[in-house]
Amino acid sequence: MFGAQSRGEWQDQARRAEALGFDAIVVPDHVLTPGPFAPLAALDALAEVTSRIRIGTLVLNNDFRHPALVAREAATLDLLCDGRFELGIGAGHAEPEYAEIAIPFDRAATRVERLEESVRILRRLFDGETVTTGGAHYTLRSHQVFPKRRVHLLVGGNGDRVLQIAATYADTVGFTGLGRTLADGQRHETKWRLEDIDAKVESVRRAAGDRVADLEFNVLVQEVHITDDRDDVIEEIARRVDADPEVLRTAPFVLIGSREQIVEQLYEARRRWGFSYFVTRNPEASATIIESIRDGS
Repeated sequence: MFGAQSRGEWQDQARRAEALGFDAIVVPDHVLTPGPFAPLAALDALAEVTSRIRIGTLVLNNDFRHPALVAREAATLDLLCDGRFELGIGAGHAEPEYAEIAIPFDRAATRVERLEESVRILRRLFDGETVTTGGAHYTLRSHQVFPKRRVHLLVGGNGDRVLQIAATYADTVGFTGLGRTLADGQRHETKWRLEDIDAKVESVRRAAGDRVADLEFNVLVQEVHITDDRDDVIEEIARRVDADPEVLRTAPFVLIGSREQIVEQLYEARRRWGFSYFVTRNPEASATIIESIRDGS
């Protein structure tokens, strides 16, 4: 979910999502004007009118906030929504956003280094530790998070180092399938070949070691189209994102075809890679897929 024209419209979207059977609602974190709602305040409003569905960020830009303040906000929200909050965080990627608010856009390696330091702090705070640390980017002195909560932590991205950080510290690993950010600051290269995904998942499994069985694997789906003209839709999307149509027929980042074909694609993604948490931007089409899965059709 991104935004609405009123509180009522925003909350109605959440009620609708819960009624349709979704397991989670997530909101992004972008500061370009116009852009989506500020995520944490927006999620609090959704928590008020739902009872079952998880709410989360996909993902907070780590560079915009100090991890101790993120932990405090996350713990408060998690308490107020009875433990349904999941904190998703990433390294940041869109240079125009940084320029708009005059924050230096460091090279990728520095942003990832800062993310790792932040995630380590978040993990320790959510695990109930009193944290004293003096890293290259953040310093804490005998700091605890209040309220004390073990907030569910998701780290998302596509680079090997980001995914290894997720494997080491997070509860959920977010696979975006997106490579280098293009000149407009929003679109990306796509990394959707089966062998690319195989390599990413294997890297995560190696980094996770014994904790891999406890990890949840999340996929950011870019397109959902229920259609009997699968080939035509795939060809159109392939032209738009400059991708190989054959790749789009198998990648879990695009779900295109009949309901039966998409359901089979989801089951194959779970079998091959362990993907079990799919985030989509098309709620009505996605709801029909949920219905097909749950009634076994």
